[in-house]
Amino acid sequence: MAAKWIELVTGSLEQKKQYKQAKSRLDALPEPYLTVATAFNRYLMYYGGVTEGDTMVQMFTDLADLWERAAVDGTPVSGIVGEDPIEFAEAFAQAYGGKRWIDKERERLTKAVDKAKEAES
Repeated sequence: MAAKWIELVTGSLEQKKQYKQAKSRLDALPEPYLTVATAFNRYLMYYGGVTEGDTMVQMFTDLADLWERAAVDGTPVSGIVGEDPIEFAEAFAQAYGGKRWIDKERERLTKAVDKAKEAES
């Protein structure tokens, strides 16, 4: 009962647990993967803008999978991200569907403009 009330306020506790597990996996990576994976994690938190918890957890779990695999295989960082890390990060994030914060803001903007147009006519 209390867990449902808390989740109503904070969101899914299970998803928070899964995110923390993925973050712990990233934190356990050897260098240079640790530095790069941490930077990608931070960038995706800002850029990803995913509003659906399941999608966000999957994205960060896959990010941990990617960097763990790279560390095990000894794949150079440049072999993963290519020449442009921003392009890579944004393409990575785009691979995950779901509604994003910017989608909500676009919808809000469109409604505000439509409402203003209606008021003018």
